[in-house]
Amino acid sequence: MEITGKIIAALESRSGTSKTSGNPWMIQEFVLETINEQYPKKMMFSIFGEDKIRQAAINVGDEVVVSFDINAREFNGRWYNDIRAWRVSHDVNGAAPAAQPYAPAAAAPAPAPDPFAPSNEKDDLPF
Repeated sequence: MEITGKIIAALESRSGTSKTSGNPWMIQEFVLETINEQYPKKMMFSIFGEDKIRQAAINVGDEVVVSFDINAREFNGRWYNDIRAWRVSHDVNGAAPAAQPYAPAAAAPAPAPDPFAPSNEKDDLPF
């Protein structure tokens, strides 16, 4: 999935060490607000991995295209959504246009004839 928007918040990164493998990990979350929509929406997404966070080079105010996957997980009887970015592009103009609910009409089409309008034509119907 893909979404285009402006970064309005960059949360503090979190890091730690994996209990199973002992490898270090890092995650950072960002809040994006959609652009070019009548009713902009906000979405929080995360980037996992120090190298990927550095490669994305996201700053507050940047307009970006985020490619992401959505997954849900259960913890203690509650379900949580996880929106994980796998690519962040700063090339907003080269991206597909953001979804717009209504496309502007080019020209109004000619009205269709009204089948129920009275006419002077003679019917051969018996009723």
